[in-house]
Amino acid sequence: MTDTAAQPARTVLVLNGPNLGRLGKRQPEIYGRTTYADLVGLCEGWGSDLGLAVEVRQTNHEGVMVDWLNAAADDGTPVVLNAAAWTHYSYAVYDACAQLTAPLVEVHLSDPEARPETWRHSSVVTAHAVAVVKGKGVDGYREALEVVADGATG
Repeated sequence: MTDTAAQPARTVLVLNGPNLGRLGKRQPEIYGRTTYADLVGLCEGWGSDLGLAVEVRQTNHEGVMVDWLNAAADDGTPVVLNAAAWTHYSYAVYDACAQLTAPLVEVHLSDPEARPETWRHSSVVTAHAVAVVKGKGVDGYREALEVVADGATG
């Protein structure tokens, strides 16, 4: 008899860097009014719809982010990453992303290249990403999860 049970959902980490826990409060004219709790729920729901088990995390501590990325590398877990300010200067995040073996999708609520601060125009993450989604607000996370799902099934 053949086991026809559904395959377990593939785990995806959605990792968020500094200040993203303040979504809905911090500069809503740039980052929108969706709260971080709302974002978590949306990502989990979108993931479920795509057959993914989404685990959303946020930290203001760079070493914690590096630890999460290292664990994802060890486990072969895909990552959707909004490294926030670390995107532009953290070589520790760069090195951790370089170790990933499963897809990495970089996501930004705003479009950093369209922002007036020139330091936002470069990313240390992009070199390791299979895709970059930017300037689409929280819906960019849905698009990033779709990229992961397409890679996981296709």
